[in-house]
Amino acid sequence: MSDHSDEAATMIAAGDLQEFAPRGREHCRRHPSALTLQLRRLQPASELCSSDGAAGLVGSLREVTIHERQRESWQLRKGASDVGEEVDYDEELYVASNMVIWSKGSKTQASTVYKAFTVDSPVLQALWCDFTIPQEKSDKADVSGSGEIIEKCICILQNSCINVHSIEGKDYIAALPFQVANVWPTKYGLLFERSSSSHEVPPSPPREPLPTMFSMLHPLDEITPLVCVFGSARVQYVADYTMRIVFLNTEPSIVMTYDTVQSLHTVWALRRVKPEEQNMVLKFSEQLGTPQHMATSSSLTAHLRSFSKGDSPVGSPFQNYSSIHSQSRSVSSPSMQSRSPSISNMAALSRSHSPALGVHSFSGVQRFNFSGSAQSPRRHSITHSPNSTSSDSFLVPETEPIVPELCIDHLWTETVTNMREKNSQASKVFITTDLCGQKFLCFLVESQLQLWCVKFQESNDKSQLIFGSVTNIQAKDAAPVEGIDTLLVLDGSGNLVLYSGVVRVGKVFIPGLPAPSLTMSNQMPRPSTPLDSVSTPSKPLNKHLAPLEEGVLLSPVPELRDSSKLHDSTYIEDCTFQQLGTFIHALRDPVHNRVTLELSNNTMVRIAIPEIATSELVKRCLQGVKAILPKEIAVQMLVKWYNAYNAPGGPSYHSEWNLFVTCLMNMMGYNTERLSWTRNVSKHLDFEGSLSPVIAPKKARPSETGSDEDWEYLLSSDYHKNFESHPVAKALRLDPLEALASKDDFSQSLSLDSSTLLFTHIPAIFFVLHLIYEELKLNSLMGEGIRSLVVLLVQLARDLKLDAYIDYYYRDYPALVKASRQTCVIDQVQTGFMHQPAFFSPEPPSIFQWLSSCLKGEGVQPYPYLPGICERSKLVVVSVALYILGDESAVSNEASHYLYKITSGQRKQQMEQDDNRCSFRHSTSVSSLAEKLVIWMSDVGFTLRDLESLPFGVALPIRDAIYYCREQPASDWPEAVCLLIGRQDLSKQACEGNLQKGKSSVGPVLSSDIPSGTESEEDEDGMNDMNEEVMSLIWSEDLRVQEVRRLLQSARPVRVNVVQMPEASDHEYIEEKENRLLQLCQRTMALPVGRGMFTLFSYHPIPTEQLPIPKLNLTGRAPPRNTTVDLNSGNIDVPPNMACWASFHNGVAAGLKIAPASQIDSAWIVYNKPKIAELANEYAGFLMALGLNGHLTKLATLNIHDYLTKGHEMTSIGLLLGVSAAKLGTMDVAITRLLSIHIPALLPPTSTELDVPHNVQVAAVIGIGLVYQGTAHRHTAEVLLAEIGRPPGPEMEYCTDRESYSLASGLALGMVCLGHGSNLIGMSDLNVPEQLYQYMVGGHRRFQAGMHREKHKSPSYQIKEGDTINVDVTCPGATLALAMIYLKTNNRSIADWLQAPDTMYLLDFVKPEFLLLRTLARCLILWDDILPNSKWVNSNVPQIIRENSISLQATELPSSEDLSLETLAQAHVYIIAGACLSLGFRFAGSENLAAFKCLYKYATDFLKCLSAPTASITGHYNLETCLSVLLLALAMVMAGSGNLKVLQLCRFMHKKTGGEMNYGFHLAHHMALGLLFLGGGRYSLSTSNSSIAALLCALYPHFPVHSTDNRYHLQALRHLYVLAAEPRLLTPVDVDSNTPCYALIEVTYKGTQWYAEATEELMAPTLLPELHLLKQIRVKGPRYWELLIDLSKGTNHLKSILSKGGVLYVKLRAGQLSYKEDPMGWRSLLAQTVTHRNSEARAFKPEAISAFTSDPALFSFADYFCKPTVNMGQKQEILDLFSSILYECVTQENPEMLPTYIAIDQAVRRLERKEMSETFELWQIKLVLEFFSSRSHQERMSRNPNRGLFMNSEFLPVMKCTIDNTLDQWLQAGGDVSLHSYLSGQPTEDSQLSMLACFLIYHSVPTPGQLAAGGLEGSTNFSELLLKFKQLNVPVRALLRLAPLLLRNPQAMVL
Repeated sequence: MSDHSDEAATMIAAGDLQEFAPRGREHCRRHPSALTLQLRRLQPASELCSSDGAAGLVGSLREVTIHERQRESWQLRKGASDVGEEVDYDEELYVASNMVIWSKGSKTQASTVYKAFTVDSPVLQALWCDFTIPQEKSDKADVSGSGEIIEKCICILQNSCINVHSIEGKDYIAALPFQVANVWPTKYGLLFERSSSSHEVPPSPPREPLPTMFSMLHPLDEITPLVCVFGSARVQYVADYTMRIVFLNTEPSIVMTYDTVQSLHTVWALRRVKPEEQNMVLKFSEQLGTPQHMATSSSLTAHLRSFSKGDSPVGSPFQNYSSIHSQSRSVSSPSMQSRSPSISNMAALSRSHSPALGVHSFSGVQRFNFSGSAQSPRRHSITHSPNSTSSDSFLVPETEPIVPELCIDHLWTETVTNMREKNSQASKVFITTDLCGQKFLCFLVESQLQLWCVKFQESNDKSQLIFGSVTNIQAKDAAPVEGIDTLLVLDGSGNLVLYSGVVRVGKVFIPGLPAPSLTMSNQMPRPSTPLDSVSTPSKPLNKHLAPLEEGVLLSPVPELRDSSKLHDSTYIEDCTFQQLGTFIHALRDPVHNRVTLELSNNTMVRIAIPEIATSELVKRCLQGVKAILPKEIAVQMLVKWYNAYNAPGGPSYHSEWNLFVTCLMNMMGYNTERLSWTRNVSKHLDFEGSLSPVIAPKKARPSETGSDEDWEYLLSSDYHKNFESHPVAKALRLDPLEALASKDDFSQSLSLDSSTLLFTHIPAIFFVLHLIYEELKLNSLMGEGIRSLVVLLVQLARDLKLDAYIDYYYRDYPALVKASRQTCVIDQVQTGFMHQPAFFSPEPPSIFQWLSSCLKGEGVQPYPYLPGICERSKLVVVSVALYILGDESAVSNEASHYLYKITSGQRKQQMEQDDNRCSFRHSTSVSSLAEKLVIWMSDVGFTLRDLESLPFGVALPIRDAIYYCREQPASDWPEAVCLLIGRQDLSKQACEGNLQKGKSSVGPVLSSDIPSGTESEEDEDGMNDMNEEVMSLIWSEDLRVQEVRRLLQSARPVRVNVVQMPEASDHEYIEEKENRLLQLCQRTMALPVGRGMFTLFSYHPIPTEQLPIPKLNLTGRAPPRNTTVDLNSGNIDVPPNMACWASFHNGVAAGLKIAPASQIDSAWIVYNKPKIAELANEYAGFLMALGLNGHLTKLATLNIHDYLTKGHEMTSIGLLLGVSAAKLGTMDVAITRLLSIHIPALLPPTSTELDVPHNVQVAAVIGIGLVYQGTAHRHTAEVLLAEIGRPPGPEMEYCTDRESYSLASGLALGMVCLGHGSNLIGMSDLNVPEQLYQYMVGGHRRFQAGMHREKHKSPSYQIKEGDTINVDVTCPGATLALAMIYLKTNNRSIADWLQAPDTMYLLDFVKPEFLLLRTLARCLILWDDILPNSKWVNSNVPQIIRENSISLQATELPSSEDLSLETLAQAHVYIIAGACLSLGFRFAGSENLAAFKCLYKYATDFLKCLSAPTASITGHYNLETCLSVLLLALAMVMAGSGNLKVLQLCRFMHKKTGGEMNYGFHLAHHMALGLLFLGGGRYSLSTSNSSIAALLCALYPHFPVHSTDNRYHLQALRHLYVLAAEPRLLTPVDVDSNTPCYALIEVTYKGTQWYAEATEELMAPTLLPELHLLKQIRVKGPRYWELLIDLSKGTNHLKSILSKGGVLYVKLRAGQLSYKEDPMGWRSLLAQTVTHRNSEARAFKPEAISAFTSDPALFSFADYFCKPTVNMGQKQEILDLFSSILYECVTQENPEMLPTYIAIDQAVRRLERKEMSETFELWQIKLVLEFFSSRSHQERMSRNPNRGLFMNSEFLPVMKCTIDNTLDQWLQAGGDVSLHSYLSGQPTEDSQLSMLACFLIYHSVPTPGQLAAGGLEGSTNFSELLLKFKQLNVPVRALLRLAPLLLRNPQAMVL
């Protein structure tokens, strides 16, 4: 270095001195486990006291012995944050004995213990490590984009195992198969070094050495050996025990090793193994080719045999410890002794040093095997059974090889030096970066006191690292300072020196630690240091410094009499700290810019190395200058600046910029002492000592008096200038004071010193600073910085004689740039030496000018920008290019048409790739430029905050695009985009999309509005977890929900109201009451099914509590005395097991409350198992419910087996149905096996006959149907087809309840072949339809094919059926199977089989009940023919019935002989019921009005029929059945809607008890009620094939007669409706208040064959129609922001919204109130009256703003700026203006334009008052005007005329007019003179300067230079001027004003 002598004297002051002690140490002392752990081991008390662990931890810091000291260790790292925000704190990991303590803390906040771990044996090492889990391994839902999850963990290494604790709370323990010397965290996982203590001597028999390094990529993975690639040689295991790892780094991923034999360091790259390398290694280890190898392997096996036979493997086989050592340690192969880098290729036996783990073999081809029962590191499969150890062949050839996972590639080895000693292993290694970004790998060799620095860089393709030159620095210790890219070196003499890379920066001075002793001329007082303030009560900090006298503490910077002497002297170098006793002994724990010093008196002190710069402006300029200079010069420049800035007692924050300017100009060759303005700058910095070595210090005179100089200084100060231009000075009419021209200013011209560092680079630096100036203009918060920068730029521009730039700065800051300033002469000769960079342009680049040209549509040059520094310029340029010029390629990564990059020569390469991050990634369809722009901006990371700090003119096009997108956003944009366009509703929606919801879908669940008296009883009815808030919105006008709750509650006793007749005895009365109660209980037992529907999926259980199941209460209370009536009194006969199915249903209802999204696991399900046997039925139902909502898949197979072996019938039914429902349509093999055991037909004929209860068989058959649903699986279909007609067997089997089995088989067959119709592939030989037809109509039984024919040879002894089919049994199943197989196929031929018979003779053959099923089946097949009107319903009735039947309302009977009226009447009602039921299926969940009216009409007809005299003919039972069917059909159509008319019907039926009303009818009625309120109005029914199949099972129209009746249909199947329910409620939630609200939505249906495309308006919250019918949904204005969900792209987005509770976030528009507050829209009328902007516009009262917006900022604005106060005077006009602006903004929905309006208004007012000292705002107004008149804007408006006004149409013209007038008045009032002198290049008088600049800017007047070049001299007439000005792009209006001056015609031509 050229000026090393002067470097020697420079000192850098370190800050933040604090005493350091690891946080964990103190915590350990108080940590309880220090004692308890020892107690746990039951040591005697005496031993306990002496155990050094406890004593050491209790003892104080001072008493910690050396022995203890070694046992504690800690490491620090920079705090890691999740979200990526900058955090600045330290994290510490402290280890002592068996504790690990992790704490966090910083200097601002006290450190706290984050986690503490205690393990059983001493901790050898603790470290942080991040494991990556590839996506398939983790069970979490896939996070889009990231292929792997990173798990942050702490690893604790003990002797025999390693514990891994992840931050999420997962704990793993991995056993270690060998003794570990060291663990290293890598990018991929952990790296282990096997300890090799006994290896140092090469063993005698030649054998393959063992691997020494292993990796573990995840705690659950195996530990695998590492392989290495050396050059292009072969790949092999790392088995060289002389190689030790000394350093491992994650980014870049490299390992540094040290060879103990050759004493050399080597660097390797660590990466994952490539597959071909894996194969190579494994192949090598298999080729045991040479004889030597053969010998090896045989001797090895022999050796193994010898000791595996020895002891019992469990006992320790290591009695003869050393002998085994000597035997098993192998000699290296010859290649090893020659020390060539190739490493052997076969790894053989490894053994553990820990006897507990036993022996295991290990070889390159083998797994770890464990002898005996030792734990295995691969916990999930132990490869050998324990006894295999004693078998003869220990190396079993079948075991799979261990595949290596990581590999190291050789990168660099240091050159051999002769002077190396044996143990020159690096004690410390780190990677550091210098100030210019060059990287160095540094390693400290303590034995030679040297720090070696190796420079390295990435190759151009980033694939590998290239190592370069090696430098060494003398050092005792060193540590990197990452925060400022430097490193700290402790040199031999005990001084701390700062280096950047290998360039010395300067010595670090530590205040408070004694400096080297200097002979001082005068003693200075002791400086105040941070040490004064830091002291702890127990030990004052100054204790270390006690021996020093106050006088010895020296000043940071000695003030010597002759300052030049300081520069020359080098005696500071020799002076060390030794003589003073405390000196720095070592450095440790560097974090960011903090480092700990270990002092010689065993204390530690933490210091902070100061930053390079703190002010934003200086940082920017340094970055820019650094980017443009060659690296070496840049480093030197930064070093000089760093020394100047951080001199001890350095400058305060405010003077940083001044210091920077002085420093920079000195380096350019200026003499800042002589230059007047910089001299003022340096005088501002009143330092006592030298300011910095760069600025020669003046001695401060301690003169009391003062002098003329001081006055001059004041006059020429900035403060004075600012004060003069201050409005107060004008108001007080103060005369300006002129500073006297300083004496020496003009006496000589100052010349530059061309020998300085930066002299040749002045033009480049100037240009870069200019670009930074332009960049800062785009940030309205940096105004102060711009003003500071412009002064520097003007000076440089003047000295470089760049007139265009001077003129440009003058136009920007007329007040700052005065006409005459001091110039420094640069000789022409020297100018030749300067580098004129290629990118330098004579015309100043101006970002505003560039935008202006774009808006006017003129051609533009590419704009120069500095990558990484001028990011805003780039953003603005690209967005304008895209939005205004419409060039879509601008945002693709090639932005080069508009930008050109500036780089210094060497940096070309790396910057090219820097641009790709802005590529347009989104696949979302983007229709317009505005959308493209907004999505691109959010991709680049541009946020609303950035937008707010852009100047308003520049931001306008972006705001316009945002305004456009806000009006019409797409619903699938990512969250960031929605935030940017200000649609919180959408951004919240996007963000919720990634979260699982908590308990309720919307906000907190409000308690129900029931009076508090009933609260206590209310709790247990099982319906109290409903979301009241949403339900009260859906049904707001009445209390129907309370009514449903009342009808469905079964937890309270019923009222038994029986009047005692006078003749009845008391006993009879009691019996009568109990009989009445029995009737009522039929109803109570039927309620739970309906309740399950009502509360469907409404509850998220708490995993620590059991699910509350409400009690099923079968008692009653009799008025008037409220006595209890009970069935168990023995007075009347009660059916046995009456309530068992009811409690099953009760359990299902409780279980169905659980929402599918809840977090439930196997343990919780088992935890809910009741203790009492009575509740077993409820638990069975609960299990079935869990299957229906999908949670049963989480139940462990073990538990399922457990439940089934109990043999409890109900549990088996519930479990089989539940599991099958959870695995719907999956053909899951395990479940199939489970079901087959319960179905004899699916077992092989020879299998043992299992006694399976009949109902369980039925459930299993349905289960098969569910699991194989829609798969058309041939074997299953064949078996089920046969099972429909299963004959009764010879013993008693299959004789009872045959109907339900046959029906189940039919339903299951239908499910398996669901909707396949005639395309049943490969089943044509089964003749499925014909066989089913036969089952339906009867006939001769066919010969039983298949394997079960043996069983059916002998007929049943109970039932005589003969050879014909028993149609009564088989018909229902066959009919429904046909219906399901041909569902929706519109197959006429099959449908005709199902036509009702049309002759009396045939009618007599069919049970009327079956006609219902046939009609239903026929209609389901002819799906598209179903029409919702009574004409169609009646068309299903055959003619004979229609002609002869009694109409439903008839009163007297027609007489007829040959017709059986009864048959006809029954056939009639059943056929009508069947047709109506099919109508219910066709329109299920559609709320179709026509279908509803039609069904309602029939339902009321049936009701009348019941009371008509003709009812007896038809039969009450039949009518009740049909009525129930109709009620169910109605409920299906209106499912979830809570329709009032249906509710009234259900309530009417609820009240009917007694008579014909049995359990089954009650069941049907309450199911209808449940369907009507399905899921509390959140769910509806779907009409997909599988839903119809499920509904057919659930609503089978034959109802049980009593509560235990399963003869015709298994009751459990009633719950399968769940499979047809789907969430379809859309709930708008106001995004601001987060509460559900009303919103108008418009639903558009796709066109179909029945209707054209149609739209319908609904008031949400509402149930949507089925999604496949819809084209789009939009939230309609005017109340809420519009929002479009387009379903043509796919329904997944909407489906995910609906499944998460249907929450759709909406946002109120300004001026609107919600529908709840203002149902009719009248209160918003205020908006309409004022919209016609008439005279009343002023009458807009600020108070009214609350109707328009909820934004608190706007409220405050209205309060403070729009409210008139007393005696306003002329302010009234401003208030009116503000009010109308505010009104405009809130009504037009763009409150963010308010600041723009006000800024324009203020700027124009300032111009009128002639107070514009800078023209910045004028530029913005100009850009606004140009934007609105730009062609692109005009086109947008014409294309979209009804779009909201972005800015008020009247405001801008008024403003423009005002500006024009002001400037024209100025021109007439003498402005023309100064304009003329400007154009002719003469100086202007100062008072006119600002207005002149405004005029020039506003009218785009060219500079005098351009005018001269344009040859305007001598033009005589206006037309000539027009032509010439055409090239200069000057608008005509400006030309009109300039023409008189240019034509030498002084009288003005102002128009």
